[in-house]
Amino acid sequence: MTEHRSGFACFVGRPNAGKSTLTNALVGTKVAITSSKPQTTRHAIRGIVHREDAQLVLIDTPGLHRPRTLLGERLNDIVHTTWSEVDVVGLCVPANEKIGPGDKFIAAELQKIAKRTPVIGIVTKTDLVQPQQVAEQLLALQGVMDFAELIPVSAVDGFQVGALADLLVQRLPEGPQLYPGGELTDEPEQTLVAELIRESALEGVRDELPHSIAVTVEEMLPREGRDDLIDVHAFLYVERPSQKGIILGHKGERLREVGATARKNIEALLGSKVYLDLHVKVAKEWQRDPRQLRRLGF
Repeated sequence: MTEHRSGFACFVGRPNAGKSTLTNALVGTKVAITSSKPQTTRHAIRGIVHREDAQLVLIDTPGLHRPRTLLGERLNDIVHTTWSEVDVVGLCVPANEKIGPGDKFIAAELQKIAKRTPVIGIVTKTDLVQPQQVAEQLLALQGVMDFAELIPVSAVDGFQVGALADLLVQRLPEGPQLYPGGELTDEPEQTLVAELIRESALEGVRDELPHSIAVTVEEMLPREGRDDLIDVHAFLYVERPSQKGIILGHKGERLREVGATARKNIEALLGSKVYLDLHVKVAKEWQRDPRQLRRLGF
């Protein structure tokens, strides 16, 4: 019998470094929402990779950044707490962007834990550049800190995703399965549903809006007398009336599009037909208000 390993890994990096897409590629299904907008991830989402020889629990964290709001500070706290609890950390740097002060800031923070927790340097999004650029980025990353390993990957075309999983698994302690086989995430379904609605809302809104959007699922119940339909009632929160207009769109058209996209994704997640009832509310300056942050789940 070969030994079985189990443990936790997390990906860190600047906002939009490809952490969520990589988590989804390793798990083999969508557990973390992805968006072209930075700072999409707001919770430490867990995705579970099941293998014959190991169970790897991936924690996708928000992007570390210099916070401008109370929400920003809380997101950074999530990142630091996660680092202190995992067996291995992957620092993600996109192949198509120069290594900047943000990456160096995160590396300096990681240096503090590197003695007890191995850190792997990951060059993501290799599908967007030529091999020569990948090689140059690996060299540049090598100069940032002393990594346990360096590896280039592409979550989009699957390049070296398996090899990265091997590197992470090698650094896990021996142990039994932590979650039942078949489970891909330990997130409650309501959290995942709220995240899918937020992902749909993020696509196509103006740049100033992503951080202002929060979603809560108020109720999620099977329709009475029907076993093939789930009613989902949710609120989409923004900070200002002008933002409400952006989300609603002309005659509510934008919100209908958001609802239609979200409903498709929720049906795929729940394996059932869904009736989605979606309303937009204004929660004034919620990112800076401790009471409202608590109510919205932060």
